[in-house]
Amino acid sequence: MNQKLLQDYARLIVRKGINVEKGEIVWINAQLDQPDFVTIVVEECYKAGAKEVEVRWTHDPVAKLSYKYEKVSTLGDVNSIALARYKYRLKKLPTILHIISDDPDAMKGVNQKKLSQARSKTYRKVKKYIDQLESKYKWCIAAVPGLRWAEKVFPDLKGNDAIDKLWDMILLTSRVDGNDPIVNWEKHNEFLINQRNKLENLKLHKLYYKSSNGTDFSVELIPGVRWGGGVENIPNKGEFNPNIPSEEVFTTPYAGRCEGTLVASKPLSYNGEIIDEFSITFENGKVSKVSARKNQSLLEKMVSMDEGAGMLGEVALVPYDSPIRQSNTLFYNTLFDENAACHFAVGIGFRELLPDSEEMSADEVKAHGINSSMIHVDFMVGTRDLNIVGEDKNGHKTHIFKDGNWAI
Repeated sequence: MNQKLLQDYARLIVRKGINVEKGEIVWINAQLDQPDFVTIVVEECYKAGAKEVEVRWTHDPVAKLSYKYEKVSTLGDVNSIALARYKYRLKKLPTILHIISDDPDAMKGVNQKKLSQARSKTYRKVKKYIDQLESKYKWCIAAVPGLRWAEKVFPDLKGNDAIDKLWDMILLTSRVDGNDPIVNWEKHNEFLINQRNKLENLKLHKLYYKSSNGTDFSVELIPGVRWGGGVENIPNKGEFNPNIPSEEVFTTPYAGRCEGTLVASKPLSYNGEIIDEFSITFENGKVSKVSARKNQSLLEKMVSMDEGAGMLGEVALVPYDSPIRQSNTLFYNTLFDENAACHFAVGIGFRELLPDSEEMSADEVKAHGINSSMIHVDFMVGTRDLNIVGEDKNGHKTHIFKDGNWAI
């Protein structure tokens, strides 16, 4: 790969993604696929002024063995070391970077019921820490190619050829093109901020979705909750870009207030397996029915992980003509595929979009209508003919999307 482009990408992640500033502690989570690139990122963190950088490595095949051989009681245990890390995070609030390269089929063959039970058990033990950490630290998710992921995306290529091709797509969609990527992202952020300002000025009460694939859906929005997209801000921590790449403008809908059917326009990679050709129907704000050609039982488990897993936590608007969709690449990875199409997420909502929420308890945030759950899973519904109409409290309607793209 072109080393200048890799250096530019690392600089983009550090300077715009997590926006490292002098004296910060940075934690990086990464798999074993691209250690040389992770090393470049670590050095960029130090150059930006980081006081300390820690990398935690994981490996899908090892994780799979854990789920195969360990009991639920062991998998779901949270030992004193893990609890100490949560307490340390609450005290120091390190900036966290996730560099993902997951194999979409990593957990194929694993007992999904066992996996879900273990995660539910773990979540109950750490929820109080997760709630306290919400909206308190900077974070970013970016990607590097893993061999199995690359060969899944480009089945006609093998080995380094597949990896190089996936690198090309990651850099292209992340706006790393040989020019200054920082400048590229500043311009892109300006556009996303402009769109979210337009939406906030409309003071929308409801959104109505319709497309020829069967999507027919309405969802209520929370009064006063803002729209996000592009750069975000954490009080006393500064700005950051949580996703690289990103094309979405999003908000948190009113939990339990939606009706109709959403038909997925792309496969979903969940728990290391692929769910494909599926739809989700909501009645009285909660999932009442799901249907999938592939892995329906896994989809059923997903929306029943806890009380909030069957309600919405995110509404996201992405134009059909986004660079990721125009790449004509199915990534089998939510970071990319969600930015190729309008999408929703079941599970936890974004409390940071609620004004003054940093001073609220988890129960107070929930009382405002923001969903609470142990999961947050995005699924794509955007199509070439998707139409979205917004309605304010007075019944005035505005076309937000027409034929898959922005109408405002």
